[in-house]
Amino acid sequence: MYTSKIVVRYAETDQMGIAHHSNYPVWFEVARTDFIKASGISYTDVEKAGIITPLTGLTVRYKQAAFYEDELSIRIKLTRLTPVRLEFSYEVIRENPRALIATGTTSHGMVGKNLVPVNVKKEHPEIYRMFEESLDK
Repeated sequence: MYTSKIVVRYAETDQMGIAHHSNYPVWFEVARTDFIKASGISYTDVEKAGIITPLTGLTVRYKQAAFYEDELSIRIKLTRLTPVRLEFSYEVIRENPRALIATGTTSHGMVGKNLVPVNVKKEHPEIYRMFEESLDK
């Protein structure tokens, strides 16, 4: 489990001061990038190794509204790993007053620049091991 912090910016809100639903996938990406870096490798280094991780699935369940200047914690964990796929789960939590704002998942393939699946376990065992050590079991 890893936590990233976000403060809802004015540009992310509508006329009522409510964070627009389209921001949640962006916040998930911030948390995912932070999570990978905290696991021991930057996403840039993963790409330099020839692996890209396109999004293959996204879910968001909205529980409550987030508002301008809310301090949010985006909790992320790696919940599924195969040699060619990753799945992450997220919780968006408002800090004050503390409340669960949303939950979600993202699924990703692991492919080369030619968009052909890469067996990361076989071709990049050090990267696979890093993901495996981060897997929420």
